[in-house]
Amino acid sequence: MSLLDEEGNQDESLESKTLSAEDQVKDHSTGTRVVAGQIFLESGKSDSQSENEENFHSQEEEKENSLEELNSLEMSNLLNKDLEEAEIQSPVLTAIGGTADGEPCHFPFLFMEKEYAECTADGREDGRLWCATTYDYKKDQKWGFCESEEQSNKRRQMQEAEDVYQIGMKILNESSKKAQKKVAYQYLLKAADMNHTKAMEKVSYALLFGDYLKQNIQSSKELFEKLTEEGSPKGQMALGFLYASGLGVNSSQAKALVYYTFGALGGNLIAHMILGYRYWAGIGVLQSCESALTHYRLVANHVASDISLTGGTVVQRIRLADEVENPGMASGMLEEDLIQYYQFLAEKGDVQAQVGLGQLHLHGGRGVEQNHQRAFEYFNQAANAGNSHAMAFLGKMYSEGSDVVPQSNETALQYFKKAADMGNPVGQSGLGMAYLYGRGVPVNYELALKYFQKAAEQGWVDGQLQLGSMYYNGIGVKKDYKQALKYFNLASQGGHILAFYNLAQMHATGTGVMRSCHTAVELFKNVCERGRWSERLMTAYNSYKDGDSNSAVVQYLLLAEQGYEVAQSNAAFILDQKEASIVGENETYPRALLHWNRAASQGYTVARIKLGDYHFYGFGTDVDYETAFIHYRLASEQQHSAQAMFNLGYMHEKGLGIKQDIHLAKRFYDMAAEASPDAQVPVFLALCKLGVIYSLQYIREINIREVFSHIDMDQLLGPEWDLYLMTIIALLLGTIIAYRQRQHQAIPRAAGLRPAVPQQEPPPEHQPPQ
Repeated sequence: MSLLDEEGNQDESLESKTLSAEDQVKDHSTGTRVVAGQIFLESGKSDSQSENEENFHSQEEEKENSLEELNSLEMSNLLNKDLEEAEIQSPVLTAIGGTADGEPCHFPFLFMEKEYAECTADGREDGRLWCATTYDYKKDQKWGFCESEEQSNKRRQMQEAEDVYQIGMKILNESSKKAQKKVAYQYLLKAADMNHTKAMEKVSYALLFGDYLKQNIQSSKELFEKLTEEGSPKGQMALGFLYASGLGVNSSQAKALVYYTFGALGGNLIAHMILGYRYWAGIGVLQSCESALTHYRLVANHVASDISLTGGTVVQRIRLADEVENPGMASGMLEEDLIQYYQFLAEKGDVQAQVGLGQLHLHGGRGVEQNHQRAFEYFNQAANAGNSHAMAFLGKMYSEGSDVVPQSNETALQYFKKAADMGNPVGQSGLGMAYLYGRGVPVNYELALKYFQKAAEQGWVDGQLQLGSMYYNGIGVKKDYKQALKYFNLASQGGHILAFYNLAQMHATGTGVMRSCHTAVELFKNVCERGRWSERLMTAYNSYKDGDSNSAVVQYLLLAEQGYEVAQSNAAFILDQKEASIVGENETYPRALLHWNRAASQGYTVARIKLGDYHFYGFGTDVDYETAFIHYRLASEQQHSAQAMFNLGYMHEKGLGIKQDIHLAKRFYDMAAEASPDAQVPVFLALCKLGVIYSLQYIREINIREVFSHIDMDQLLGPEWDLYLMTIIALLLGTIIAYRQRQHQAIPRAAGLRPAVPQQEPPPEHQPPQ
């Protein structure tokens, strides 16, 4: 399944769960709970979450009991009233043509000994819908069409488009080969030409990013405009992106904001995320932490509910600028030959290699695609060899279930017990989960707490997360927000996304801590950036590596709009290198400057130095040494960058943007050498140059005659200083004369050793004897 499909499917499933506009703006500052390691707002709980909490919360039971005690007669009266209103509001279908034109359709009606509660096409070859106006069609022969011929043709066309769309989606989802996916998109193109909304959404994004179709910004823009007219939130969000980035249209932040807002109101999560970042950073809107919190929390709720207790997939953040400086070091990607080496070791029975490959395939990342089948096989091999870690991960796979491994609490419990008996923290945490939620065993909070504590003591993030949840809710222990905060912090240091989510909820509501909107937004932003759309970071990186910079830059630009710092710096890097032909040559530097600025505001050192460089050299802006100096100083003070310190030294040396000061220049050069060993050679050369300049400046500043006129040689060297000086001069002259004589004596011998030029060499018999 392609990333584009996954994003589409997730958007559809999540948009269906989106809160109404009133719910979105409602204040959720009170009444939060942790369920399965996630703090959920009471106003937004699902049925399954409520069922999980029944055992813990008597208040919920009291509410349910009070509802049951309502008078059944009153309830039935209310229901009858609602049904009557619904009947009154339902439209009455009128027959068109046939034998009963203008008469109301009768439902149900009997046709060929079968009752129909709605219009049908049975009995007609043309597929037009019809109804009877009396109960018994055979007896009365009273009928008419439910739709005009034009409506019928349109309906049949849409049905045909739906059939074509389903064929395309089936091929797309069932095949992993690029050639097959291209075939699938031909079906989707055909369905899009027939105005199928979902097909148009798929095709428009494929044209925008160049996924399996040739990239065509103009065609994608036309489709987005068509989708926007139809009220598609995906189309509105994408059109907002085009206006924000100036792709295919003249850039307009005002129009971008309007389309983003409509997309968010329609339930598009990416639009919510973009608005959250814009309100947080003050881009095109007044900076508002509370507005950013509203948008980010909405998206984070969906991301957290979609993530299993394994902590979610790994987000690979590769910075192109860092990779150029240190190829292969910054990416964290595993080379293909290294993966093959580990596979070879695993086949030979190396248990550590089997467990490592199992984890890589379970979570995905570092250049390895997520593959539960292969993960299961590797874990099985290692578990059979007695590895406790593999047993515990098999327990997790059975506990959660997937297409490969059927969900089985009993099997999971067996593996967890085996691993826990061997002291494995993953197994202990799994047993704790079983006792906490009664999975295969009776609910036992004391045992759950015991196993979570054992796992947490060994630093396992799941144990820390669940221990924090128990303290937060007071399950099996006395409610203690400070302890909850402690364990959530520990789990967040291990990178568990649900720990970030729980901490964000605590800071957003001021539970156990001082309320901090800024901290809550940063934590929610971290959660949002771990959604499935983050997988496009790797897609964009692969596009760039394949030489398709246009596709890569568009993908990075969309992710940059969502607030991904790594996408902002990568988009700026591609523009800086002038590798994207879809952006005009005159626009590359100004756009790169914009994204370097956004990346720098999120703390990326290289971006801050780049901002200094752009203002120093006048790339995309006017030459401004003062602003360049400010950026270099920020990078020096906040991130201790050796490059920034060196640049500050140079500016002090030359007096650019600051008063010339050779002493301060030397100080910054020395600081650069201390900050990085790589800076020592350029610093040495700069200091040598600085020494020469300092000497010349000193000589220029002093008056030589005045200096000599104030020198008393008799006092300095004694009354016979002239004799000493003449003796020294005589010795120097004698040395020079002796050296010159030796040199003249050595010349004939040296000349005899020189090879003669062939053309001038006399015949051998005429050579003088040596």
